[in-house]
Amino acid sequence: MAEYDYVIVGAGSAGCVLANRLSADRGVTVALIEAGPGDAHPYVHMPRGVGKLMAMPSHMYHYLTQPERGNAQTPDMWLRGKVVGGSSSVNGMVWVRGQPADWDDLAASAGEDWSWEHISRAYEAIEGHQLGPGPTRGGSGPVRISLPTWRTRLTEAINAAGAKMGWPVKEDVNAPDDGEGVGYMPRTIWKGKRQSAAVAFLNPVRGRANLTVITGAITDRVLFEGTRAVGIEVLRNGQREQIGARREVLLCAGAVASPGVLERSGIGDPALLERHGIPLVHANPAVGEHVSEHRALRMQWRINQPLSYNRDYEGLRLVWNVVRYYLTGEGPMSVAAIDMRAAFRSRPERNRADIQAQIGLFSWNISGPPTKSGLEREHGFCAVVNPVTPASQSGSIHIASRDPAQFPAITPGYGTAEKDRAATLAAARILRRFVQQEPLASLIERETLPGPEAQSDEDILACMDKYGSAGMHTVGSCRMGKDAASVVDPALRVRGVEGLRVIDASVMPAIPSGNTNGPVMALAWRAADLIGRG
Repeated sequence: MAEYDYVIVGAGSAGCVLANRLSADRGVTVALIEAGPGDAHPYVHMPRGVGKLMAMPSHMYHYLTQPERGNAQTPDMWLRGKVVGGSSSVNGMVWVRGQPADWDDLAASAGEDWSWEHISRAYEAIEGHQLGPGPTRGGSGPVRISLPTWRTRLTEAINAAGAKMGWPVKEDVNAPDDGEGVGYMPRTIWKGKRQSAAVAFLNPVRGRANLTVITGAITDRVLFEGTRAVGIEVLRNGQREQIGARREVLLCAGAVASPGVLERSGIGDPALLERHGIPLVHANPAVGEHVSEHRALRMQWRINQPLSYNRDYEGLRLVWNVVRYYLTGEGPMSVAAIDMRAAFRSRPERNRADIQAQIGLFSWNISGPPTKSGLEREHGFCAVVNPVTPASQSGSIHIASRDPAQFPAITPGYGTAEKDRAATLAAARILRRFVQQEPLASLIERETLPGPEAQSDEDILACMDKYGSAGMHTVGSCRMGKDAASVVDPALRVRGVEGLRVIDASVMPAIPSGNTNGPVMALAWRAADLIGRG
């Protein structure tokens, strides 16, 4: 059995950061384990290749959720990366840091190591932002971040309409002020190529002799001697292999997969483990519980000018845009999934912005003739709208069998806190006022989703349930906290055992304001400091 000092399970946003930082100490050995392949596929690096990646089971997990009210009793799909770089290799490439209040709330429940004071320094270290260094923003870090170059009458009208709503037009929409604002969405794209965690953190250090990257290996369980983690067991090329960990196993499989690894390893609800014939190592019913996920209302508008991407991803235009991309690194194939961001208050008395609208220069084909791209043939734009940090935290993710290749049972728990649904209703009405502001109003023909006929609360919520989308920002399934009921302690150590930590979005008790890719990298950067402390 091969042995290493640290065994990292999952080569995603957290795992790549940890592999980089821990292997910087040439006195230790590090193994990074990934279930999927390497990140060499050209669709990974071409930003708009994501549309093709989403249909590739070789590079994506297509998890199905349980039916519930929040998805109109129709299972929806949670997509996750199955490739080196994890979901950072297949996501929409937006860069949202979260706000100081998010991290200070985490510090209140999980200790001062997670305060904004520490996390802001992590961001300064990891960001290589086009805008250069600034308050809590890094200018020379490994994650290269750029702003959209596609700026048109439509994008400038969106900014101008936001200003008329009283929202500041921000150069950096991540400015750490907890406030409202509108502006261009930063993205993990540099010179036309995706900047995944693998590109930023792993590829530059792949040559280190003390770092071993193992792909195509599905982690089944953690191995224990008594209650001490001593390695993992994986399935690779149809065979079971064991990989030893002299110091620690670091579980970075993500909020969907990490609770399953713990449960198959004997850590979880005793009744669930008994049903699957898994010997108990440590009882903790919180494993797989406390799950929170965005449910976003999709809104969109038809426009009267050719200012969207809708026609760029089909037919001869698509062929030309792919050729253009490979010749110049520019054009519609080089853009992120979202172009702009607005943050605002659902009610004036809120002490900080509690809604985000991620604005894209495209519109979905909901009811017309099918298109290969999934977009309308007419020009339009959209907004994906949700509370930045949902109050709903009652979802769950648990193993459905002992087989590590079988997907878990996922109950999303969308909108179980009525305040989330009330906030989304308020946000929909605010955005309807927003698009009535000039010069944006003159570009709009009509609203196409939810549509002008959807005026009542019931109609708007029914549209969200039926046509809404999961944010793919799952957290909470291995919740961190100072309380004994949490899954991991403030140093991310799994309670009840030794030599095992969880380091990924699953440990976050609540979604930081917006998206999770950046926050997970910052969390992992900070976690490396804690591991070094012992």
